[in-house]
Amino acid sequence: MTHRYAIKALLGASIALALSLSAQAATPQDPATTRFDLSSLAPGGQYDRFIVTYRDGSTERGNRSAALQGVSAAISRAGLDRATAAGRGAAVQASFQRTLATGADLVRTSRKLGSSEAAALVRQIAADPAVAYVTPDVMLHRIRDLRAPDNLAPATFTPSDSYYPIYQWHLKAPDGSITYFGDANHGGARVNDAWDLADGTGIVIAVLDTGITRHVDVNTSLGDAGYDFITDAFVSGRPTDDRVPGGWDLGDWTTTEPWLSECTDANNPPENSSWHGTHVASTAGAELTNNGAGMAGIAFDASVLPVRVLGHCGGYTSDIADAIVWAAGGDVVGVPRNLHPAQVINLSLGGSGRCNPQDVTAKAVAKANALGATVVVSAGNSGDDAAKYTPAGCPGVVTVASTGITSQRAYYSNWGHAVEIAAPGGGVYQDDDPNTGVVSYDGFVWQALNNGTTTPVPVGTTYGGFAGTSQAAPHVTGTVALMQSARKALHLPLLKPAQVLQVLRDTAYEPMIRAKGKYSIGAGIVDSAAAVEAAVDFEPHGKGN
Repeated sequence: MTHRYAIKALLGASIALALSLSAQAATPQDPATTRFDLSSLAPGGQYDRFIVTYRDGSTERGNRSAALQGVSAAISRAGLDRATAAGRGAAVQASFQRTLATGADLVRTSRKLGSSEAAALVRQIAADPAVAYVTPDVMLHRIRDLRAPDNLAPATFTPSDSYYPIYQWHLKAPDGSITYFGDANHGGARVNDAWDLADGTGIVIAVLDTGITRHVDVNTSLGDAGYDFITDAFVSGRPTDDRVPGGWDLGDWTTTEPWLSECTDANNPPENSSWHGTHVASTAGAELTNNGAGMAGIAFDASVLPVRVLGHCGGYTSDIADAIVWAAGGDVVGVPRNLHPAQVINLSLGGSGRCNPQDVTAKAVAKANALGATVVVSAGNSGDDAAKYTPAGCPGVVTVASTGITSQRAYYSNWGHAVEIAAPGGGVYQDDDPNTGVVSYDGFVWQALNNGTTTPVPVGTTYGGFAGTSQAAPHVTGTVALMQSARKALHLPLLKPAQVLQVLRDTAYEPMIRAKGKYSIGAGIVDSAAAVEAAVDFEPHGKGN
């Protein structure tokens, strides 16, 4: 079975979408004029999963036989029901997979379709009057961050060491103080001052990522309470196509077969397991803090719920959408109810393709918002307009750009009107300037990692630095948890997602080096202490969602 990347690396070289496909999709100004979207299709891509939403009141809605009959008719109209010339492709048949938490249906074709075949099928499915919206079920990926060189890493864990005063500039005040490595800090999130007001107690943070691994300095108490939402065995690395309890990271390496052949190319080189979810979760709050060892996490007394949606080669949109709903406390067929519904959800992942309100991801976010969960996402690392990516461009999310220690936008960070706010993610180079070529300790966000290269070792003891919007997003996620925790401690009602965003925007500080024009990074850089203070004083003056 072929599982190819639908996007190229999100650092440095974003994939160019075929103009012929893009032109047939909805324009960003008028997404309601079409019932399909092809912007996620990539030249040379292979697709065998499609998400179809049927209109309320239609026979196909809730009737899998009728839905499958409609898709089969679309296959025939697209000319895919017979073998192609010279045996290049077998006749296509469709099978029903499942109904998503948003109400959409996932169908699968009997073979992979090329971009043009997939586009033809999507158009024919959309031509059915019963269909409200259809899109390919593409693979999304962890945001591909820059990893700090091994020679910059802290020494192996020792219980008496504390790396917070040395490495974690991003949690401190942007007051120009000189760091351990000699840089002036103008880009920190002022988490250190927020800790005087809140610690995250009583709040659940869901991290939808590669899962989490056990580590001597990480709180994994909700590891078993999380869930692995990956349905495809090739992606999960498990023996069967199913979902299983537990949010544990099994590894996402692509250095061995079958993933080496199917998931790597010149733009996606083979990689060891990233332990991305452990790093992201640790920043948001899972890192044990004030324990005299290792690093610190932001909302360190919050409960962090790991949800595995990314594995080998990425993760499917349909699985991620279900996981968003489940994490917020919503129902997903075939999955036990989440006993620890999250008040804030972190998504440090993404892929090419615009997101409009009819998209399954947007609908999942809307459900999560309605359940009270704020959804925080990475803007992406392509140095491009965030509106061209999902979930960064989805309505209802808080999209986070990345800044460095000087406060300027990191050179790799996506930008634009889809970005609500920025946060420290690391600028990699001295003075956040890639032209220097000098990699800096202060160019990264440092947190716990597992020691394994493929599968995880039983208990990790190492730390590592990453730079990217993957690291920026959990700074905002942790701040939201602190905000809600402070209100809960005072017996105040929790803020609704729109109110959370209002407070974040109102309290963000202006970077010393501003991003100009189309390179906007939203309201400014997150100020954790100011946000917590304002959250406590917030009095709603109208309805919010």
